Amino acid sequence: MKYKLEQVNEEKRPGCSSHGEKAMKFFKEGYNCSQSVFLAFSNEYGMDTDTALKLASSFGGGMGRLREVCGAVSGMFLVAGLIYGYSDPKDFENKTEHYKRIQYLAKEFQDKNQSIICRELLNLTDKKNDPVPEQRTKEYYQKRPCVELVGMAADIMEKYIEENKTE
Repeated sequence: MKYKLEQVNEEKRPGCSSHGEKAMKFFKEGYNCSQSVFLAFSNEYGMDTDTALKLASSFGGGMGRLREVCGAVSGMFLVAGLIYGYSDPKDFENKTEHYKRIQYLAKEFQDKNQSIICRELLNLTDKKNDPVPEQRTKEYYQKRPCVELVGMAADIMEKYIEENKTE
């Protein structure tokens, strides 16, 4: 399934592309899927680039290439935590609201892709725990949906933020 990014109204973000386009650009530069999604938002919400990249670095390839939860989905969850997350472990209401938010975002992604699991999205039949990342070649990008999935995850997050603004 190919995902087509919606064009962003230039009046909303003069001279700047959508978060989905940014995430896709970062992925094509060699950042992992989680880093690409998180980096598309992190500076905007007060986190420096180096910290954002280190924080998201473990989630690429479905969590360290374990092919579990898609790194783009994990990146989306990191963004949600940065913007809406809770810090008081006793704040049951905010904790519940945040988990609802995460489940909503996961469902949005799953509804478009039938899964949030990396190996299923890549149609891998067996689970290989090879820690060595593949070289980013033309063939790599042609055989994987990752660029589109990264863009989609960032766009789902962007849409959620837009629809849930409080002013």
